[in-house]
Amino acid sequence: MTIELNPFKTLSSRIAWSCPWYQVRQDEIVTPDGRAAVYNVIEKPPAVWIVPITTQGQLAMVHQFRYTVGEWCLEVPAGSVKPGQTIEEAARDELREEVGGTAASLEYMGRFYLANGICNEVGHIFLAAGVVLGNSDHEAAEVMSIALKSPDEAIHMARTGKISDGPSALALLLCADMLAALKPDES
Repeated sequence: MTIELNPFKTLSSRIAWSCPWYQVRQDEIVTPDGRAAVYNVIEKPPAVWIVPITTQGQLAMVHQFRYTVGEWCLEVPAGSVKPGQTIEEAARDELREEVGGTAASLEYMGRFYLANGICNEVGHIFLAAGVVLGNSDHEAAEVMSIALKSPDEAIHMARTGKISDGPSALALLLCADMLAALKPDES
């Protein structure tokens, strides 16, 4: 069986709407069965999710109010990669901004698409070990506080649906084996 790289044909593309954080691209396409259609794609820069383990063996998470859903969510530090930044630089910046953290080591754990049916955003997951916490520097629209959890508690919360932020739960689950192997003051 042969699989086409892209079974759709794009006839035209235009930016239908944009803001500083993302834009909506509207494509006129021909579907694999030959029908004309319009497909809207949210274009967003890549982002990073950081699972930070402190030198005391705790996970530094954030309890953040999310305006879009009107709820407080428990999450790992995360944010968009700024133009000209590497994903590693973005991870270190977000760690510092959201929990005031600096990491002795940063290990890349993998990548995923956030909503590949409508959006092209790629998420990159890092495990930050040996994290020392300091003063955070949140953006104006970020309402959050630091929540320290044991690795076992955070993994249990991810596995049982008590962490409602999907990317944070995925990041924790991808790091679960490594978190289990880390011991305080050995990070």
